[in-house]
Amino acid sequence: MKASSPDTKPPATAIAFVDMHGVSVHGRNLSRDLIGHMGFTEYFLFLLTSRVPDSGLVAITNACLVAIAEHGLVPSVQAARMTLAAAPDALQGAVAAGLLGCGSVILGASQTAGLMLQEVLTAQGERSLEESADTVVATLRRERKPLPGFGHPTHKEGDPRAHRLLEVSRELGLAGRHVAALEAVAAAVPRHFPRPIPLNVSGAIPAVLLDAGYPVGALKGVPLLARVASLIAHLQEETRLPIGFALADAAEHAVAYIGPEVCTA
Repeated sequence: MKASSPDTKPPATAIAFVDMHGVSVHGRNLSRDLIGHMGFTEYFLFLLTSRVPDSGLVAITNACLVAIAEHGLVPSVQAARMTLAAAPDALQGAVAAGLLGCGSVILGASQTAGLMLQEVLTAQGERSLEESADTVVATLRRERKPLPGFGHPTHKEGDPRAHRLLEVSRELGLAGRHVAALEAVAAAVPRHFPRPIPLNVSGAIPAVLLDAGYPVGALKGVPLLARVASLIAHLQEETRLPIGFALADAAEHAVAYIGPEVCTA
């Protein structure tokens, strides 16, 4: 085992300390100072940043959580409900099954969209925001990469959730550089893509959150946290109105068997 040098810092955490007398979270007594005094969204942000969030950040985070929590029988919900049908005693496994598929295409796009917006702002330099956004969009198109935060299989004419979040951001007086960057990207899209690709909720979420001071590295956490609430609701319904096996049966009938020769070709 390699010996640590005198300068090596010991493993440490600054979030919580627990002993026989109670729990301390970022230096505050959980039972005395937080329970009954702080709502869950505010507490989530406090856990995340170690600071009591201002009302604007709490309000826009609440709006994002509500916007992204529920969207019908999406793949995450189907996976969760089929898992619970197969293992009705494993609620935690069914929730986990729903979250495991939340990646760069579904739910996780907020993270990549936020990084794109930061790239637009960082690369601006002496150029206008419109020119910087145009360059970023053109590069994505040339390299045949997805445009994060744009396009939707259902909301082909525009995602109403995205537009409402931008409205809420303006109503709260929070809309700033990231919302402006998002709008510049949206304006550049028709110049580089042959078909309409409207803004979706995963593009709006990082813009409004980052303008409110939310940390970019935790953007994916908002849709994940929101979807947990939806999954629990769907799984509760699954115990009363089971459709998990019906979903599996529908897949069995919808997918044609094409034979092993195709796989070995």
